[in-house]
Amino acid sequence: MDLNASPQPEEDDEIFGQQLEVEPEEQIIDHINDSAGYVESAVEISRREREERSKRLKRQQPDDRPTYASEKRLNDDTFQEKRQKASKELPPGWLDCPPFGMEIGCIIPSKVPLSESFTSYVPAGKRYSFKQVIHQLGRKLGLVIDLTNTNRYYSAEEFIKEGIKHVKIRCKGRDSVPDNESVNLFVNEVSQFLARQKRTKKHILVHCTHGHNRTGYMIIHYLMRTLPVSVTQAINIFSEARPPGIYKPDYINALYTFYHEKKPDMVICPSTPKWKRSCEFDLNGDAVPDEDDDGVPSVPSIPSHDSEESKAVMTNDDTLGDSIPSDQQESLRRFCYQALKLTPPGGRGVLKFPGSHPVSLDRDNLQLLRQRYYYATWKADGTRYMMLITMSGCYLIDRKFEFRRIQMRFPCRLSKEGLVEKYHHFTLLDGEMIIDTVPDTQKQERRYLIYDMMAINHMPIVERPFHERWRMIEKEIIEHRNGERKHILENRNPYYRYDLEPFRVRRKEFWLLSTVTKLLKGFIPKLSHAADGLVFQGWDDPYVPRTHEGLLKWKYPEMNSVDFLFEIRDDRELLYLNEGKNLKLLEESRVVFQDCSNPSAYSGKIIECSWNSDDQEWVCMRVRIDKGTPNEYHTYRKVLKSITDNITEDVLLNEISEIIQLPMYADRIERDSKAHQHASSVRRR
Repeated sequence: MDLNASPQPEEDDEIFGQQLEVEPEEQIIDHINDSAGYVESAVEISRREREERSKRLKRQQPDDRPTYASEKRLNDDTFQEKRQKASKELPPGWLDCPPFGMEIGCIIPSKVPLSESFTSYVPAGKRYSFKQVIHQLGRKLGLVIDLTNTNRYYSAEEFIKEGIKHVKIRCKGRDSVPDNESVNLFVNEVSQFLARQKRTKKHILVHCTHGHNRTGYMIIHYLMRTLPVSVTQAINIFSEARPPGIYKPDYINALYTFYHEKKPDMVICPSTPKWKRSCEFDLNGDAVPDEDDDGVPSVPSIPSHDSEESKAVMTNDDTLGDSIPSDQQESLRRFCYQALKLTPPGGRGVLKFPGSHPVSLDRDNLQLLRQRYYYATWKADGTRYMMLITMSGCYLIDRKFEFRRIQMRFPCRLSKEGLVEKYHHFTLLDGEMIIDTVPDTQKQERRYLIYDMMAINHMPIVERPFHERWRMIEKEIIEHRNGERKHILENRNPYYRYDLEPFRVRRKEFWLLSTVTKLLKGFIPKLSHAADGLVFQGWDDPYVPRTHEGLLKWKYPEMNSVDFLFEIRDDRELLYLNEGKNLKLLEESRVVFQDCSNPSAYSGKIIECSWNSDDQEWVCMRVRIDKGTPNEYHTYRKVLKSITDNITEDVLLNEISEIIQLPMYADRIERDSKAHQHASSVRRR
């Protein structure tokens, strides 16, 4: 039995995956601007655009000396007319940019349609308004997603009044890729729209200003989250449908970085299209500002693994992942309830975190160790998270029952060659996030310790005994990740970078009750992260949501704690607990803050407190930003009893030495020890 505190590299595996069986759809190629009778030559186009640009610059920068606008000037009719005219200027390069591309599934990439108010500025053969969209597409639209950062091009009412849903996701152009929350919103909008479609096949029009960079970036993210494709394949799908595809290298690099894929040497960013290239600079050689940004300068937001943020000191309070739309979160919450066989509250009832919680060990429930067969593990001082793996991503679920998306890879079936054939979809795990610190170098590494599995690929397994669920973690999660990792390392051209994922993943180990002395004396002191006690898990128990009276936690006496809501009212320092749907004031209680800071800074926050029996007062240990509510009053009573019973390390070890002599334990420990030895020898072969 290995109680080595240092995790083995090959055990650190993780999963992300999504696979969607999509029927091949016929691609419809539309002829763009076939009705235009006359085609300008490149020289004529260049001359005309140069003249238009010169006129525009003269309007914006007259040759005479600048005059400062007085109040009278602001109200001048001529000035107002010029302002109105400027607001109708076409986006640079828009005229000769092809209106739209081929459909990708049900998605059609497009440049921004312009309202009828722009008609006088657009030659007859190049107009592209709402009417032209409907006429030229030849398809029935059900949704328009607008990625521009302005409202000046058209009114959403033009689509809405025709029964077409319009969604605005503001994304700055130029050097700023869409942020992760906007990407999550886009993918959710598309997924929800397609899921609601029944008989009629309606299409989705997606546009930014020109329908290439931001539009391509969003569509490629959608493809990555719904199809078993690489970033390179997804980029090619878009570029074939909307030539030349994404032509800004920052956008392409950001996609490879986001999905932890190595950019192949053969991938070359297309050059700027001719219709856009002539508009990149003004007559002075300066970059033309992006009209889409309403005058707000954009700041590059390309994700980087070498950013200063990634080098910052890690803490358990760090926020991980990206927020997701509220309707998506609600849907995922309901799946968790379904997987755990819980009935959601009716009406407007709030869905609360359903994860299993241990109870504090006292002299009463200590007797459970004699009545059931238990295993033990260390109690890590980390952050509790459930994890849900779906096609749209991997989600960390905190104690507030809030979901945040992280980009990770979880294969669930590999070919003989080590290639991924299938990914996990709706697999629900339970575990804790810890931060390992190497003593010599102080290098930190975040790690997720999985200690339970409640559902695998939509199938609930909560009623199976714990030992089955625990073994499935290794077989279904860790082994597949290790298998692909090994294949990648042996490949000359590694296509995926597991080392760039936000944290490592491993199964948390559980040991026979007979090893508790080694756990306390040898294992815990050598851990590279903090630990505050032990957890005793019934080996044959089902998964019990919320408070599990048979799941026991023992803390070092000085670390027994309660989570309170701290409030200051009328100069009184108050501690509150939950009791049902109400808050219960803990009368005549006192709390002190070790750092001598101003108590008012803690007002309204959840604070974790230990009990100082000498001074009969609670001592604030830390703020629990991962929790939105204090402990229940009955939990407080149990912790208080555990503190009063004062089960020390010596008392615990004496009890366990007697328990493991019982026939129920002696026989199974002998049998399990042989099974563990056999499994270890098989792994070493």
